Amino acid sequence: MAALATAFIATAPAAEAALPPSSVEVSPTTVLPGQTFTVTETLYNELDFPVTGGKAAISAKPTALTDLADLVSCAGTTADCYVYDGSYRGPVGDVEPGGTRTVTFTLRVKETAAPGEFTLRHQFVGDNYAFTSTDGPVITIGQPTTLADVKVALAASGHGGLSARIDYTLTVTNSGPSAASGIRVVATYPSGTSLASATGCVRVGTTRTLNCDVASLASGASATAKFSVNGGLLALGSYTATAVRTASSPTDPNSANDSASKTCSALTGLIVSC
Repeated sequence: MAALATAFIATAPAAEAALPPSSVEVSPTTVLPGQTFTVTETLYNELDFPVTGGKAAISAKPTALTDLADLVSCAGTTADCYVYDGSYRGPVGDVEPGGTRTVTFTLRVKETAAPGEFTLRHQFVGDNYAFTSTDGPVITIGQPTTLADVKVALAASGHGGLSARIDYTLTVTNSGPSAASGIRVVATYPSGTSLASATGCVRVGTTRTLNCDVASLASGASATAKFSVNGGLLALGSYTATAVRTASSPTDPNSANDSASKTCSALTGLIVSC
């Protein structure tokens, strides 16, 4: 009997370790200026009372996180994320005892951020209780060896008549400082129109998507592509086309100028204005 008891004790499962009040996963941990990274923070209320007005908080040391990276988006919150004293916070509402919440922050490293390292810190904060702030992983901002800022612009002109044609001109400019290669801009023409012609762009299957590729651009150089669509005699309302850079090499440090759109209006096919 004693042997059986000993065997039973030896094989009994170990108790599960308690979750920390806050934990994070970061991907990637090495980024360049202009690139994005995600921070997924999990909160756990280990207390025997609710934490009211709970918030996932992320910060950095030795430099304020808001000086290093801009908030692109956050998910899993009950309201918009916001800035607080150099940190970013994501509201999750009241968290019951034993409850968990997860918030995912997407951040973009500022183009002006200097190469180096910083420690990401995270904390579970509530209106009635705040857990201790904890050091997370070290994030490295690398030194880009080359950069090429590819800018996208889209212009349009309307032509009334039986076809209600809209002509689009897509301009891709490399603002440097390095040469750019492997550039792809994806253009989408408006719903309710049909593709009439394209120069420098290739339609993807039967979709309204065009791949507009530029093999290479020297610093300061530009390239253009053109496509036209028909709306027909009964065209009516607004027609919006978009263009987005989806690929280029080396690193593009400025995503703010990577896309463009143009809206035209039709009052039947006889009058089209852009």
